[in-house]
Order: sequence, then C-alpha cells, then structure tokens
Amino acid sequence: MKYIFSPRNRFTTWRHLWLWLAESERELGLAGISDVALEQMRAHVRIGDEEFAIADVEEKRRRHDVMAHVHTFGTVAPEAAGIVHWGATSCYVTDNADQIFLRDALDLLLPKLAAVIQRLSKFAVETRHEPCLGYTHGQAAQMVTVGKRATIWIEDLLDDLHNLEHARERLVAKFRGAKGTTGTQASFLAIFNGDHKKVVELDELVTKKAGFTASARSTTQTYSRKIDVDIVHALSSFGCTAERIGGDIRHLAMLREMEEPFEVDQIGSSAMAYKRNPMRSERMCSLGRNLANYSAGVEQTYKAQWLERSLDDSAIRRIVLPEAFLCADACLILLNNISSGLVVNKAMIQRNYNVDLPFMATENFIMAIVAKGHSRQDAHEHIRVMSQEAGRVVKQEGKLNDLIDRIKADKFFEPILDQLDDLMRPETFIGRSPEIVEEVVELDVKPALHKYESAICKIGTADLSV
Repeated sequence: MKYIFSPRNRFTTWRHLWLWLAESERELGLAGISDVALEQMRAHVRIGDEEFAIADVEEKRRRHDVMAHVHTFGTVAPEAAGIVHWGATSCYVTDNADQIFLRDALDLLLPKLAAVIQRLSKFAVETRHEPCLGYTHGQAAQMVTVGKRATIWIEDLLDDLHNLEHARERLVAKFRGAKGTTGTQASFLAIFNGDHKKVVELDELVTKKAGFTASARSTTQTYSRKIDVDIVHALSSFGCTAERIGGDIRHLAMLREMEEPFEVDQIGSSAMAYKRNPMRSERMCSLGRNLANYSAGVEQTYKAQWLERSLDDSAIRRIVLPEAFLCADACLILLNNISSGLVVNKAMIQRNYNVDLPFMATENFIMAIVAKGHSRQDAHEHIRVMSQEAGRVVKQEGKLNDLIDRIKADKFFEPILDQLDDLMRPETFIGRSPEIVEEVVELDVKPALHKYESAICKIGTADLSV
C-alpha cells in the first residue's frame, strides 16, 4: 500500500500515461512521434534513482511538479522530449494517476477484507452452538451463542465489502482520460484538425491502456471529486465497523469471556505483570475512529471546488487519500491477526451466564407449572417475589443466585421439580442461533467470497511487528 502512493510509483505512472498518450496519438495517425521516441519512453518508463534529483532541481526552478517531470523524462528519452505531454494538461497525468492508485489500492484491500470475513466465518461455525449471555443496554438479556454474535460482525463486514466493490465498479467506469484543460478536449481537437471521431478514439485508447472500462463523458479539468467522496465514505464506513468489532472484543475481554491473541512472551503491562490488555483491539478502535474521520476532508474538498477547477484540493488530497487507504490497510492487518487467534474462555462464559440463567428460565418454569394445571398468575407471583429477593442477594450481598434453591423449597413448584434441570439447559435458550450462523455462511458469505477464493488462499495470518 505504501508503494502504491509512493513517489516512485507516482512518477512512474505519470510516465506510463505519457507513453499511452503518445502511443495512442501515433496509432491515430499523428506525425512526429517516431519509433525511437516510443522505444526510449518504454525503456525509461520506470523513473531511475538519479532522476529524482533532476526533478527536484527542476521543480524548485519551475515551481511546477508536472513540468519538472516532463523535462526530466526528456533527459532520458531525448527523441520524445518534444512530444511528451502533447495536447495534455497537468491533470492528464495527476488525476488519471490518482484514479489508478485508487483502483489498485481497492484491489489490495478487497481480498484482505474477504480473508477476514472467511476467518470470522470459520470461527462462527466452530462456536455456533456455544451458549453465552447476550447483552442489551449493557445488561444481561437472553442467551445467544459465541458464533451468532460473530455473525453480527460478519454481516457488517459484508456490507463494507459490497460498498468497496461498488465504489471500485463506479471508479473504473469513470476514468478522466484525455479531456483537455477544461474538459472540452479542445487541444486534442486542434491536434487532430477538427476530427471529432479521432478525439473520441484517443480518449478510448488511453482509457483501455490504463485498464479502465470507460471514461467519464464530461469532466472539468479534473475528475469529479465526488469520486473521492464515495470511495472514502466506503473506507470510513469500514473504519466504523473496525471500531465496533474492536469495542465488542474489548468488552468481552473485560468480562473475561473472550481474548485476542496473546503471545507467550508478550507483556500486558509494564507495572501489572498479570494483565493481558487487549492492545490489538484498542489499536484497531483507534485507527478505525481515525479512518471514519477522513470523510469530512473529502466532503469539504468536493464542495469547495470552483467551476472548471481550483487548486485548493491538491494538498489535502495528497494527505487524505493515501492516509485513508493506509489506515484501512492497517485495520485489516489487525483484523486478520485478531480473527486468526480469538480465544474463547468457555468456563468464564458459563460462570457468567449461570448468574442470570435462573432468571431467564423462569418463563420455562411458569409454562411447565401451568401445564400441570396450576394458575399462570399464581405461578408468576411466586416467581416474581422469589426473583426479586434472589436478585437482591446477588447485588447487595454478593452471593450466588439462589433462585433455584428457593423454587425447590416452595411446595407450589413440587410438580415440576424433576424437570428443573431440563428446563435450565442453556442450549434451550439460544433459539435459532446455530441455524442463523449456518444460513449467514451459506447464503451470504460464500456467494460474496466466491470471486476471492484464489486470492484468500494466498493470504496468511498477518504478523504484527509491535
């Protein structure tokens, strides 16, 4: 990802664009573009180390980065010096290159995201029958399963996958191409002596050589910054998902029910040697929050554009676009690492739900006693009084939940005492959790990841350097 937005790749891509333009102009019959010129351009399309210094001197002198590199390219391809950038404006290379970077960066992220979804899906299937407490309002609610909870993360990540795919699909169909200084293609029309057909063909040729499916029909000097908005929105939305997942894992770590990977020699705290801080999830929350905030920058930049072009977009885009993708990549590296080694503490999960399981089982008790011919209202009142007292003992005296002992001591419930164990089995409270996991994986995940199967196979477990 760093290479995609690196100076070497940027200026090399500019040279590719100049080469594609010259090749296309030559193919459409423009005289003055020799075989030697094209050969020299191809031979030096990758900017050399020594050429950066030349470009730096030229840019300081001319105060124009594109013209500095036009001159630099001409020093190594002298036969092409007179035709490099023929008919183009600076945005021919800067904007088309940016769109190439956006496409390539999306192509890097999508398989990584698919791999994370696959890892979490495997985890969800393996734990689909594992009962655990569900929480609403931060309070114990009804039972779910570990795997069912993971499908909530999976569904959101699938939305992110679709959002990024859609952003890429729109991007590759709206290449800037060869549009001229204000989007009218006037310079190219002049070059081709008023031949509109050849101007259209030039745009199509350059677009095809760049690997895009189509170019935008109408642009200003730049491609619409609305494209940046849509792409960064998708990235920022993923950032929200990363923080949400990290937050859930941190809460579960606080409850000691689940932990992120923790190496044998890892230190959780410099002072408290016993600690296992969820630092990976905390880092992911931090980066996800940062990623979500990039939306504002591209939104404001798009809104601030004047008529056919203004340059107040340039500096901020050079910061926001690379940083947004680097941040998204970092979140995916963390998600990969975390999802590859989640630890489920089953004993702690059981201990936690045993505190509230008697309360959740009360409806089962009521239905069972009614089936024996007793009044539901009487049963409800008995349960209500005993539940309130048992709850008081748990919260105010710190003792274990003794509701079952109270029920066993109440003669009213004698007819169902032999059923209590069955009525309290945790798996009877999880509803369709296992089936939901299976449906999500079979009906949502597998179709979405089918196109990434070969790429996923090549993605191993991400290694963190810190």
